[in-house]
Amino acid sequence: MITDEIKQLIIDTLDLEDITPEDIEDEAPLFVDGLGLDSIDALELGMALKKKYNLKMGSDNDENKEYFYSVKTIADFIEKQTKQG
Repeated sequence: MITDEIKQLIIDTLDLEDITPEDIEDEAPLFVDGLGLDSIDALELGMALKKKYNLKMGSDNDENKEYFYSVKTIADFIEKQTKQG
């Protein structure tokens, strides 16, 4: 399932040693609350997602924040982009 792939990618990319995919809820926020990721994590994660799924992201910060809110919103964004491609 794509959400499981994303969770594993988050863990691997950000070297989250004490976290398993089961610890990350699909709809929990990834930044500030939730996992507590920061802007540096967002850049690293964005690059990893672009590389793995060949995503095209715009420069609109507010729009990108919506896509990166949770594992579910990332999964929805990936599915939308892959259907368009």
